[in-house]
Amino acid sequence: MLRNQPRAAPAAMDFARISGAAALGFALLIVAGNVILVPAGLPRTGAGIGEVDGFFRAHGGLVGLGSALTPAAWVLATLFGAGAVRALWRSERNRGEAWALLGFAGLVLQNAVFTGVVAIRLALASTAADGIGADTSLWALHDALFTLNGTFLALALLGLSVGGLRGGLIRPWHGRWGLVAAALLFGSAVLAPLVVDHAGPLGLLGLAGWLMWVVWLVVYGVVLIRRAPQSPTGR
Repeated sequence: MLRNQPRAAPAAMDFARISGAAALGFALLIVAGNVILVPAGLPRTGAGIGEVDGFFRAHGGLVGLGSALTPAAWVLATLFGAGAVRALWRSERNRGEAWALLGFAGLVLQNAVFTGVVAIRLALASTAADGIGADTSLWALHDALFTLNGTFLALALLGLSVGGLRGGLIRPWHGRWGLVAAALLFGSAVLAPLVVDHAGPLGLLGLAGWLMWVVWLVVYGVVLIRRAPQSPTGR
């Protein structure tokens, strides 16, 4: 019986590969959702209600298509987070730290907040199909949730970047990239009142942070896929 115990390592390796593939799938789906909606004219944060109403009247079908991708994206994000925690858990436990758990909490919370964003988009598309104009308060809530979601993306980036660096899982440049993205997204969330009320350059903070987040996510997925079966050694 004892001779069979070492075979547990390939199982751990398989889960690392699955969670890494989930990270790549998550990145692909969130980019695909934007590719569907942004070229069609998805209103920017702080856009006027006339622009919002015109978009949802003309593109309700596209909104539904983009929203159909999100449940799978949330599942993949959670699977990625679980795999990252699994990869870092032993080294963090030895050091008495929980950076990976912080990052996983950020992923789960961003799933919850973006559920509200997608639900509001679906509600606006549905009422537009019935000939009802877009509601100003509802769109303002959408913008607030969308911008404040940067807080939880920043948590995910911070926790998994610091945990990955201290656990020897990711390279220094990758960790620094994640920390810069976290700072941009958190800054956008802190400035949410200004971003929501005024369509302007402040929105570029969140956009830059989001683009960096996608790159960080893809690289993290590749790292998990290529990870050796042994647990990483803490630095």
